[in-house]
Amino acid sequence: MPQFRIADAARLLGVSDDTVRRWVDAGTLSVQVDGSNRKVVDGAELAAFARRQASVPPDPSGVQSSARNRLVGLVTAVLTDRVMAQVEMQCGPHRIVSLMSAEAVGELGLEPGVLAVAVIKSTTVVVETPGGTS
Repeated sequence: MPQFRIADAARLLGVSDDTVRRWVDAGTLSVQVDGSNRKVVDGAELAAFARRQASVPPDPSGVQSSARNRLVGLVTAVLTDRVMAQVEMQCGPHRIVSLMSAEAVGELGLEPGVLAVAVIKSTTVVVETPGGTS
């Protein structure tokens, strides 16, 4: 099972090393000691912890949908020409870019600072691992 050093776990969780250390000291996140006597977090433990810690902003749309990938965020940029538009959103740590008609941008009132939901419905999701080993 993969293990992550404190600094790597902090980067993956989007927090500081000190925050991870506080979670360890509080017993919220368990650590082990590796062969070099460094504190490490088991990969499965880190994944479970990340899921428990995840806070999803409430979806303001109130829409029911079969799409499970609904990312609430703020519109950060809109580039529009006469026909098409590029809309950028910041959804937590994720930057989402959508291409749509300029007409849709106008109808939805999309501009920087607007709260919106990016709905992603795809039959293809590529999953990669570092180093390319199986």
